[in-house]
Amino acid sequence: MYQTIDSIRVWGTPLENAVSQAVTCSRHGNVVQVLLMADHHKGYSQPVGGVVVYDGQISPSGVGYDIACGNKAVRTNLHYDEIKDKISAIMDQIAKQISFGIGRVNKERVEHELFEDDAWYIYQQFGKHEHDSLKALAKSQLGTVGSGNHFVDLFVEETTGMVWVANHFGSRGFGHKTASGFLNLASGRKFSDKAPGESMDQPPSLFDLNSELGEMYFDAMTLAGKYAYAGRDFVIKQVLDILGAEATFEVHNHHNFAWKEEHQGKEYVVVRKGATPSAPGQLGFIGGSMGDRSVIVKGVDSQENKDAFYSTVHGAGRIMSRTEAAGRMNWKTRKRSGGKITKEQMKQAIREFGVELRGAGTDESPFVYKKLSEVLKAHENTLEILHVLKPIGVCMAGENEFDPYKD
Repeated sequence: MYQTIDSIRVWGTPLENAVSQAVTCSRHGNVVQVLLMADHHKGYSQPVGGVVVYDGQISPSGVGYDIACGNKAVRTNLHYDEIKDKISAIMDQIAKQISFGIGRVNKERVEHELFEDDAWYIYQQFGKHEHDSLKALAKSQLGTVGSGNHFVDLFVEETTGMVWVANHFGSRGFGHKTASGFLNLASGRKFSDKAPGESMDQPPSLFDLNSELGEMYFDAMTLAGKYAYAGRDFVIKQVLDILGAEATFEVHNHHNFAWKEEHQGKEYVVVRKGATPSAPGQLGFIGGSMGDRSVIVKGVDSQENKDAFYSTVHGAGRIMSRTEAAGRMNWKTRKRSGGKITKEQMKQAIREFGVELRGAGTDESPFVYKKLSEVLKAHENTLEILHVLKPIGVCMAGENEFDPYKD
């Protein structure tokens, strides 16, 4: 059950800095309701795990820089017994074949019909160079994963022993530049201007949905969503090919996005940053840490789910910042100092949990996240857990990668 703090509906344990951000969001624009899911923590402008429901408006700062970040998960036709002696080699191949890290281009150029989408007209409004360079960047990075908390994982389903594959990433540099450009426009700058330093606590940027900029942003965001879907589809196929497997079931959705949805008999814009849509019957993937279970869930028809505007968590939620966990980075020496978590602690925890790990720094270790079971407990009246997945292989970008394509 949730509690209400300064009109904000809050699930789980309230974090003061995130609640403060949510209150700021509630005081700007045509806001119907602001909500914090149980995995909430401070974000840029709108909290991660935050949901803001607008009447006729959309917020590019609310959607954030990693437009359409999300997950795809598939159940394969393989049983754990068929791969248990090959997991190390499989993870080596995943790390070798799939492009992780910042600014990376795909080793294999991916052709896709989305590059013929009419929505590319938007970028032509800002000049031929902007259009051509953004499309070229998008083509080169389609199917790359990035760094930060983005991953490609293997799981085993606890009740059946079947193998699952899941990934987590968004629209890469294309989405980041799209977000930056529209945030510039919202502040009266040109799309391609270099943005000044940003404050985490600044009020949300807003467009009226029926304005020219509002329509353009919605179309651009939708295109970035198609791009993210295409990238996650491609990466899942790569892993299935490595496994020699087929998908028998899939779940695919965004958690950094804005949707036009009907609630209480009226259409609203629901901006979810680090929050998963969870209407009755709708499936979702919710990831734990590399040392915790993940789950496939289904939204249920309950009053509490209606009160949540059919939203739920997207993960476990951080309890430790990246700098606190891994230390401060000296970019000249490429070394960190002062972190609370050591590599040895992370490696031991992962070994004990039975995970083959490739890449990742201590800022993504299990110690920096809440336990997913505790987070889900706060939402037990809004969802049903269908499948519980234990990670057996985790692949992420290497440590000390700085990713400008913010979550």
